[in-house]
Amino acid sequence: MAAAIVIVLAVAVVLFTAWLFKTELAKKKVNNIPGPVAVPILGNAHQLRNTSREFYDQMESFMNLYADRGIFRLWLGTTFLVVIFKAEYAEVILQSSKHLDKAEEYKFLHPWLGTGLLTSTGSKWKSRRRMLTPTFHFKILNDFVGVFHDQASIMVKKLSQVADGKEFDIFNYITLCALDIICETAMGRSIEAQSNSNSDYVKSVYKMTELVLQRQRTPWYWPDFLYNTIGYGKEHDRCLKILHDFTLKVIKEKMDAVSDASSNSMEEMLNQHSDEDVYRGKGQRLAFLDMLLCTADDGTHLSMEGIREEVDTFMFEGHDTTAAAMNWAVHLIGANPDVQAKVHEEMDQLFGGSDRPASMNDLKEMRYLDCCIKEALRLFPSVPFFGRKLTEDCKFGEYSIPKDTTVIITPPGLHRDERYFPDPEKFDPNRFLPENSLKRHPYCYIPFSAGPRNCIGQKFAILEEKVMLSNIFRNFTVTSKQSREELFPIGDLIMRPEHGIIVELRPRTK
Repeated sequence: MAAAIVIVLAVAVVLFTAWLFKTELAKKKVNNIPGPVAVPILGNAHQLRNTSREFYDQMESFMNLYADRGIFRLWLGTTFLVVIFKAEYAEVILQSSKHLDKAEEYKFLHPWLGTGLLTSTGSKWKSRRRMLTPTFHFKILNDFVGVFHDQASIMVKKLSQVADGKEFDIFNYITLCALDIICETAMGRSIEAQSNSNSDYVKSVYKMTELVLQRQRTPWYWPDFLYNTIGYGKEHDRCLKILHDFTLKVIKEKMDAVSDASSNSMEEMLNQHSDEDVYRGKGQRLAFLDMLLCTADDGTHLSMEGIREEVDTFMFEGHDTTAAAMNWAVHLIGANPDVQAKVHEEMDQLFGGSDRPASMNDLKEMRYLDCCIKEALRLFPSVPFFGRKLTEDCKFGEYSIPKDTTVIITPPGLHRDERYFPDPEKFDPNRFLPENSLKRHPYCYIPFSAGPRNCIGQKFAILEEKVMLSNIFRNFTVTSKQSREELFPIGDLIMRPEHGIIVELRPRTK
C-alpha cells in the first residue's frame, strides 16, 4: 500500500514538473511582449481586480502604461492572453478569414445562446451568416423604424412626467425602451417592459448577463461541477429556464400562426410584404422571427433549436449594447450645450413643430446626430473587449504570437490613439464629418468590430439610436449632472456607467 502511494506521488510530481516546465518554456517564447510580472502557477490571476469597475480601471492603466507598444500580455494561470489596442494589430486579426473563432471565454454563453451567430465557429458560423444577412434587408429595417418610433413615443411620455428640472437617472428609461424594441423586432411580441419592469423575463435577462460575466472572470467557477456546487448554478439554471421557455413559447405560437412558413422563401415573403401598407397601419409588421422561419441555406431550414439560438442571440446582442450607447450619447450631448444646440437645430429643420414620426429619409438627413452617435461610440464603445482564438501562429509587428492564443481586442484603447484622434478624451462630433474621416486607418475605429465577423446588426443599431435620440432631443433640453470623472465606466460584457446617467430634463417649446 505504501509503495503504491509513493508511486502515485512520484507520478504526480513528474507530471507537475513537466507541466511547469512546459509553462515556463511557453513564457520564454513570448517574453518580449510587455506585461506585468507573472508568478509561477498563478501567472497574473492574483493581480487582477475583482469588481467590474476596478477591473476596467486596471485595464485602462495597462493600456496607458504600454501605449507606445499597443500590446501587452497576461497569464491567467497557464492561459496566455494578448491584449491589443493598435489599429495595425487589430487589422491582422479582424481582416483575416482564418482567425474567426471566438475566444474560449464565450463558452459560458452557450447554455443561453447555444451556438448561434455570436458564439458559433467554422462552417456553422459561415452558414448562419449567409442565412441571416438577408434578414436585415432594407424593407425589414423600414418596418423596424415603426417599432422604434412607437416604443420611443412611450418613453417620451414617461420622461415627460419627470421633465421638471429635477435630477434623475435616465438610464433605465432608455434601457427598458430598448428592451421593448428588441422583443418586438425579434419576436413580434410586446413585453411592455416600460410599464412592467418587474416581469420575470425582464429580470432574467439582466440576471443572466450578470451571471455570465461573473463566471468569465472567476476561474474557480469555470468547471461545471464547481459552479453548480459552490457557485450560482441553481440561479443560472432558473433564469435559463425562464428565458428559454418564453422564447420557445413564442416560436411555437408563431409557427402555428404562419401556415406553410417553411415553404415560403424569404424573397417571396418580402415581395408579398408592402412596407407602405405597414407604415400606414394596413399590414402586420414582420419580425426577425418571421424571417428565421423561412430562411434557408442550400435548401436547409433552421431547426427549432437553431431558431431559438438566433432569437436569443438577437435579444442578447441587440438590447444592452444599444441601450448603453444611447445613454452615453445623452450624457455627452447634455454635457456640451454647443453640441446640443446643433442637434436641436437639426431636429427643428427636419420637423419644425410637428410630432410626426421620423421617416427613413428623415433619419438619413440626421447627419450631425449621426456624428454625435459615432463620437459617443468612440469614447464609450458598447463592447469594451472582444476575443479571438488564433488558429495559426501570428505576428503583430515584432511580436510573434503562437497558435491557440486568445487575443483580446480593446476598442476603448484603439479609439484613443492620438495618431487618429488628437485630444482623444474630448467629445468632438466633427471628427466624423466626411472630410475629417477620409484618411484614418480602417481599423482605428471599430465600435461594431470589423472584417468578415463584424456586427450583422449595426445598421439596425444606428437606426434605433437615431429614432430614440431624436425623440428625446425633439422634446427636451438635457442637462447632464455628472462630470466625466463621476461616470465610472464599468467594463462588463457591455460598457456602462456604475451609477447611471444623472440628468435634468426640461420640455422644449414648439
